[in-house]
Amino acid sequence: MTRAVADKSVDVVILTYKPDRRLGDILEGLEGQSIPPGKILLMNTGREHLDRLIKEDDRIMSYDNVEIHHLDKADFDHGGTRKKAAEYTDAAFLIYMTQDALPAGSDLIEELLRPFDEDDGIAVSYARQLPVRGASPIEIYNREFNYPDGDMKKTKADEGRLGIKTYFCSDVCACYDMKIYAKLGGHIEKTVFNEDMIYAHKAVSAGYGIYYASKAKVYHSHNYSPVQQYRRNIDLGRSQAEHPEVFGAVSSEGEGKKLVKGCISYLLKNGYWYLIPEFVAQCAGRYLGYRKGKRAGSVQGE
Repeated sequence: MTRAVADKSVDVVILTYKPDRRLGDILEGLEGQSIPPGKILLMNTGREHLDRLIKEDDRIMSYDNVEIHHLDKADFDHGGTRKKAAEYTDAAFLIYMTQDALPAGSDLIEELLRPFDEDDGIAVSYARQLPVRGASPIEIYNREFNYPDGDMKKTKADEGRLGIKTYFCSDVCACYDMKIYAKLGGHIEKTVFNEDMIYAHKAVSAGYGIYYASKAKVYHSHNYSPVQQYRRNIDLGRSQAEHPEVFGAVSSEGEGKKLVKGCISYLLKNGYWYLIPEFVAQCAGRYLGYRKGKRAGSVQGE
């Protein structure tokens, strides 16, 4: 159902931990938006590092709408910290971002808000992630696989067709309708990973939609090593095992197989055959980490 959003007030939350000078670039990008944010809330873990960066980069505190909230490392949680940040805003919409997601244009916020204007059943919209300069061909394909061109609305009716991707949503850059957020109880309090998909599942189950806004773009990618993939996917597998209500009925391994086949084909087609061993090693790291995390999460849940 179409609606005209009267209140387009929007704040931004950025979770930071030992940020670098990209943080100043992100703030510049946000302040130059066609729809500027009200407040930019920095939920920062580790005060000393950010204090040093502020002294080195005078851009960070040059904006009067930047608000810093420090927390101890022991108190950080992927879900709980985001939920805590929501207490500091009374805006109609809240955008969550990570410290390495750089706006790719001045219409990022405008494009994230657009779906809510067009459909009153949208709970959250999320942005397209583009590879950063210097990204490897493997990572370029990964970005395209998960964040293709073309918008998509996902609802409960799509579960049979899309499976786990029905709940796919990324807090690297995502915009939440705060009325619906409050109604659904916000982010989960405790989780090592996947807080965005857990919320998306809750929203879909309640009859709301998740919207992939492909015209809202950020630069965000990583050239992870096999060891880094292994460590990252331990948390991924663990979070899935700890939340069978979300991930128990649908498997994410099918999507993994599609990515593997597609990426190998892409590398061969574009002359990057020599990267296939590296890609296979990354896949092995992902799978072994995922399985270890699944086992650990299953034991903890017993």
